Amino acid sequence: MSEAVVPPRALWVPFPLGRPLGAINDPEFQKDVLRTAFGLLDTAVEPTIEDYQIEAPDKGLSDNWVCPLNLGPESSGSLADRLLSEVGRLRPWAMETRRERGRTLFGVSGAREDQVDQLAQTLAAIAETGEVTCEPANEEIDWAFDMPLLLRHIADDLRTYYHEAIAAQPGTSPPDHDALNRWIFGETILGETLVLVADGLTRASDSPIAPLVRGLLIPEGHYRGGSAFPETASFPTS
Repeated sequence: MSEAVVPPRALWVPFPLGRPLGAINDPEFQKDVLRTAFGLLDTAVEPTIEDYQIEAPDKGLSDNWVCPLNLGPESSGSLADRLLSEVGRLRPWAMETRRERGRTLFGVSGAREDQVDQLAQTLAAIAETGEVTCEPANEEIDWAFDMPLLLRHIADDLRTYYHEAIAAQPGTSPPDHDALNRWIFGETILGETLVLVADGLTRASDSPIAPLVRGLLIPEGHYRGGSAFPETASFPTS
């Protein structure tokens, strides 16, 4: 993304998504990341992407995390039926996390908290039809973005719902970012659905931003054994 946008200065950090400052509860490590980033104001005289060379220490993260939630056997039927069944089995856990936190991060797509089923049906329909450029035929949701960029935010909302369900798990060892992605793309219907949507974006040769949306949709290494980002990426100028 930074290479495509060409910002005046950027610091690339080797940390999990959602942890731009790296280590948890380690203010000195976090301040060093900030110092390095602000240091680019003095050293960068042209568009620059600099690598942060230090890996963040893992604290309280399990490499061998296994989802404790019993999703049960897959239901039969269409992709939409199977995805809705999975969403339904996660609902009590997601609701418990929302109750404990008093908030949710769900809703960036424009869907309300009570519209997760409609969102899942919409994503499944897009995956089955391959139609990734026209606005979804769901008048109940006030979409916050246009297609195909909307797909990224639909995916973010559903992943948030799954992550909030996992947050209610028993035990003290939370999964890290990679473990969550391995679970979603290796064991869930949501992961299967997202890959099919990415296939539709691959076929959308008439949309200049479809390849970039595909890269935003699927984490690195989870799109059919490789990267979802195109080898050369650029943003449209108009």
